[in-house]
Amino acid sequence: MSAAATTGPRGVRVRRLEREDIGPLNQLFADAFSDRYRRDGLAGVRVPPLNPVIWRYAIDDAGDGAVCWEDVDGRMVAFNVAHQSGTEGWMGPLAVRPDWQGTGLGKQIVTRGVEFLRSRGCTVIGLETMPRTMDNIGFYSRLGFVPGHMTVTFTYEAKPARCVLLSRLGAADADAALLDCARLVQRLQPGVDFTREIQLTRKLGIGDTVLLQDADGITGFALCHEAALIEGRPRDEVRVLKLAVTDHALLTPLLAAVGGYARDAGTARAAVRLQGDYPDAYQMLVAAGARVRWTDRRMTLAGHAEVIPGRGVVFSNWEI
Repeated sequence: MSAAATTGPRGVRVRRLEREDIGPLNQLFADAFSDRYRRDGLAGVRVPPLNPVIWRYAIDDAGDGAVCWEDVDGRMVAFNVAHQSGTEGWMGPLAVRPDWQGTGLGKQIVTRGVEFLRSRGCTVIGLETMPRTMDNIGFYSRLGFVPGHMTVTFTYEAKPARCVLLSRLGAADADAALLDCARLVQRLQPGVDFTREIQLTRKLGIGDTVLLQDADGITGFALCHEAALIEGRPRDEVRVLKLAVTDHALLTPLLAAVGGYARDAGTARAAVRLQGDYPDAYQMLVAAGARVRWTDRRMTLAGHAEVIPGRGVVFSNWEI
């Protein structure tokens, strides 16, 4: 997959994304999503470039699933970043340069991402898109995706609270905790594994994992990023990327601990993206005073839908 090959319209070539591509990747991302807002009637919205370290995380996390398309002059015209967490696969971000839209390239990048995730044994294949964008919903639907629940981004104030962080454990205890986190997710959603994301976050120094423990061991965790999402802007929040608790009742103390981590990290708030499959968790956040900041539409490929655990909670952010 790393080798370039002619695979699409007008001589376009596809190859694996590398860290050296972050500059043009960021420009294409900003241009494509700004154009999307313009076509939705929001002409004044300009999507800013992302923090380069966030792109490093996305590219390293996706590995061979991170690919771009180039024209005959070697200029990037599209990209797709397909991620895998065990049997859970999702795509994002993905975009086609505005002047290349309508050429069939969009269908190609999504189809290639689906084929990649299928080849890796993913039983869940999905993505998220803006719910008000009918063109996107219709486009993905024609490729076999089915709209599901909304994903709602909540934010809440960072407050002092005790938090146990993976980074503060000794080497042996940290290794044991990592295994316990993997086992916890395996019990709730067999086949799903967030170990690589936890390890990569530690390696890049962009966040930490908040642990919830009792006398019997780890009962929950939240993988968080504290690095600024937008290039050139200060850190303003801690974002939860992956979360799991063995019981719904444990979500409140875990999110309180995340708020404590956000406070210790010097940010004003914590953000969590809640999948609409968990109405009890949704009501809990609303009752606690958390504010709705954003919504997305979660879509999954037909026959590759998520299975919500009968007990406990698992949040998996399908955005970077």
